[in-house]
Amino acid sequence: MNLKELFPRNQVIGFVFSLILTAAALTVYFLDLSFQAGMTVLLVTAFIQAAVQLVLFMHAGETEDKGAIYTNIYYGVIIALVTIFGTLLCMTWGYI
Repeated sequence: MNLKELFPRNQVIGFVFSLILTAAALTVYFLDLSFQAGMTVLLVTAFIQAAVQLVLFMHAGETEDKGAIYTNIYYGVIIALVTIFGTLLCMTWGYI
């Protein structure tokens, strides 16, 4: 076995990408962006960061049952979105 096979290349790339995403999120504070632009940058970087964490560091796609893992993740995201928008629909926008 050579040293190239033992080096955790994907984890290092994921770590560097996580640092870049964190720096992109910090630009919201340092550039004093508007609320809408800041929230857009923060939401996009947060979802990309979550995907990087799941795939590279939690090894979500490396097992035999990766289809079930991704299905559960999609299901959780759908339930979260339905809960959030249902709450907004009832409490903020006045629909019952």
